[in-house]
Amino acid sequence: MHLPLTTPLQPHSTRVMLLGSGELGKEVLIALQRFGVETIAVDRYEHAPGQQVAHRAHTIAMNDPAQLRALIERERPHLVVPEIEAIATAELEAMEAEGLVRVIPTARAARLTMDREGIRKLAAETLGLPTSPYRFCDSLAELQAAIDGGIGYPCIIKPVMSSSGKGQSKVDGPSDVAAAWAHAMAGGRVGAGRVIVEGFIDFEHEITLLTVRALGEGGEVQTSFCEPIGHIQVQGDYVESWQPHAMPVATLHRAQAVARAVTDNLGGLGLFGVELFIKGDRVWFSEVSPRPHDTGMVTMATQWQSEFELHARAILGLPVDTRLKSPGASAVIYGGVDARGLVFDGVAEALAEAGTDIRLFGKPESFVKRRMGVALAFADDVQAARSKAKRSAALVRPRAA
Repeated sequence: MHLPLTTPLQPHSTRVMLLGSGELGKEVLIALQRFGVETIAVDRYEHAPGQQVAHRAHTIAMNDPAQLRALIERERPHLVVPEIEAIATAELEAMEAEGLVRVIPTARAARLTMDREGIRKLAAETLGLPTSPYRFCDSLAELQAAIDGGIGYPCIIKPVMSSSGKGQSKVDGPSDVAAAWAHAMAGGRVGAGRVIVEGFIDFEHEITLLTVRALGEGGEVQTSFCEPIGHIQVQGDYVESWQPHAMPVATLHRAQAVARAVTDNLGGLGLFGVELFIKGDRVWFSEVSPRPHDTGMVTMATQWQSEFELHARAILGLPVDTRLKSPGASAVIYGGVDARGLVFDGVAEALAEAGTDIRLFGKPESFVKRRMGVALAFADDVQAARSKAKRSAALVRPRAA
């Protein structure tokens, strides 16, 4: 479906509402505005990064069905684009069924991917894709029984719903289980009291395969893939990524087949971040986000069209180009302090090396381990780009204002 390209802030304007307006949503909003789209940024806290650039901003509890419906009925967006997990997706499904709104990629996809239970059951039980062994547990006793009953050690424990690795733990033995349960309870956004425990896969690489469903010249949906993105995570939160990640052709084709199977089932238009484990020629499905992925921020340095531009183009029904421009890398800049308002020292030094760039997200509140920015770099090869990105990130020194 092609949406008309208009000028914003007019009665006839094409309106897109983002539910969740962090650093990823901010870039999507900017990409949409380049095509004349009127943008509406919604988040759970005021002055979120995307709210700072949108035409209009609202702060609501997005997991409250009544608040969500009231806002959508008031704004009447042509598209609603979920950018986080903690949303009243059942209400989105109801409004989509009533014809009130079109959800990207679909309301069903938003519901299935909002928690690890829905998407894991779809991948493993419906589609038969290879995944780690897993169980869902509602209590510490159930968790211990699942581990003892076959999951074994080491294992990974995660809340059924969280983002950026919050609440995730690797458990090496019985003495770690209670603490991991408590950590998961503290880290989950909603759905508290339920976790997934996964058997540990001794993988060699963890990649993100950005998968784009967009309209072809004849109006048919076509799937295309970006070059694979390698990344390093610490406690489930990404700290650096690079593109392209070298893979044998046969293994890459296997990874693309897994990503296509999942995204074909979810349907709709847009960019999906498909996370996969790789060992030799084996591929395991891990997770999927029906939206730009944090590890994909590297595409702002590496691709002709970043993941944000690809998402914007795809949902508007426009042609996309997933080609690589240059090898590159990204490295996270953490807040380093708990404070409201920061000063970033060292930015000029961080930008002094050729082929580097910095994105500061503008989050109003910093935590020691909150992602406040990212360093980007491109080079002739991935290793050189990774070194540049890490050097650049290390030179930025946040402090309380």
